Amino acid sequence: MTPIQSVLPAITPVLPEIVLSIGALLLVLYGAWRGERSSEGVNVGALILLIFTFFLVVSQTGNVTTLNGAFIADPFARVMKALILIGSAATILLSRDYFQRERIDRFEYPILIVLCTIGMLVMASANDLISLYLGLELQSLAAYVIAAFHRDDVKSTEAGLKYFVLGALSSGMLLYGASLVYGFTGTVSFPGIVTALNGPTSFGIVLGIVFVAAGVAFKLAAVPFHMWTPDVYEGSPTPVTAFFGSAPKVAAMAMTVRVFIGAFPDVTAVWQQIIVFISIASMALGSFAAIGQRNIKRLMAYSSIGNVGYALIGLAAGSEEGVRGVVIYMVIYLAMTLGAFAVLLSLRRKDRMFETIDDLSGLSRTHPWLAFCLAAMMFSLAGIPPLAGFFAKFYVFSAAIQAGLVTLAVVGVVTSVVGAFYYLRLVKVMYFDEAKAPYERIPPGSAIVLGVSSAVVVLFFLIPAPLVAAAGDAAKSLF
Repeated sequence: MTPIQSVLPAITPVLPEIVLSIGALLLVLYGAWRGERSSEGVNVGALILLIFTFFLVVSQTGNVTTLNGAFIADPFARVMKALILIGSAATILLSRDYFQRERIDRFEYPILIVLCTIGMLVMASANDLISLYLGLELQSLAAYVIAAFHRDDVKSTEAGLKYFVLGALSSGMLLYGASLVYGFTGTVSFPGIVTALNGPTSFGIVLGIVFVAAGVAFKLAAVPFHMWTPDVYEGSPTPVTAFFGSAPKVAAMAMTVRVFIGAFPDVTAVWQQIIVFISIASMALGSFAAIGQRNIKRLMAYSSIGNVGYALIGLAAGSEEGVRGVVIYMVIYLAMTLGAFAVLLSLRRKDRMFETIDDLSGLSRTHPWLAFCLAAMMFSLAGIPPLAGFFAKFYVFSAAIQAGLVTLAVVGVVTSVVGAFYYLRLVKVMYFDEAKAPYERIPPGSAIVLGVSSAVVVLFFLIPAPLVAAAGDAAKSLF
């Protein structure tokens, strides 16, 4: 056996991450060589790189661990990685026109998206605490920079600084929790932690789980670690806000499921209480705090907090059905978020992007198709059948009921009703308020993202089986 043949089995599961890393380095070299003239080429190159990596991920099979057990490629990782890559590619499509108009179109942006994506893929496949932390930090460091990418804008700079300071704090909490878990189990490997926790649960392990939960809750923007979300969403450039609301949310949820189901399945009673509290608090705050918001990006920030709470209902169930519900929820949430932001990025009059709900007044009369698509996203986010958002909530609520968490499911239904108020208010403004001057034509990238997202949201009920089956396989690989 040649050296290459002996190394190949270890490299194959990590091939998507390796391809993205090499591609990012090549794009940096090309950008440095061509200077500011390279922006178009780097954008196209990053998009092709993400699409190629997507096909690499979906072509993988089996359940394989490598890198001395630190990295796992299983059906759950593949589904979540595919969603992450879709979210990142869609972000680049949404960003091009906006950055050109704002005169901040620089080649570093798509490269930062690719670097952020590498970290997110590692988060989805992490099988020990060290690889999990490395992936998280790679994703976070790139995210801090793109939040402040519009460096001449005070709000964008402030958003990046707030995100960095609070993100550093949360990383410290996660690392402290991981060190406690390592100290009381003697291992950082998830299978090793499972073996070590067969006996009675010590107070040190409980404390470690609490700190780990605090760290992942920040990355999810879940209550009570949500404080950065509205300000960062509002201050960041709108395509960056769309990115934060899509791919990193999927990666953070994948990381959360991987940690609690993969490392602590035998102490479910300990972390289940934490997840139930975070879920209820996130749903309540996301529903009530958004009612008074007039800025559309802040409203979407609170909406994302609420949606994280709904997704965590599936994790709180601690069952295969619950994880299946989480996967389905994240697929549909990704489509709804990208679709909503595709519409928001299309609404521009000359040099002014719209910022408030009132700017949507009479959109149905000036841009009927845009209004229809945004209304579909809002109805879906509210959980109104037969749109995809209804089924997303149905699967997590049913998993909670099967696990005996009836109260949690009831709270979810009640907060969904409350949250429907501000979603339906947007529809009312678009269809019943006085029309304003028309917006400019929708950019091609936004049109592609909006078309695909709308098809998923509106037509999901016709062919749900492929997604449900893929989610079921993903969940089964964790149990």
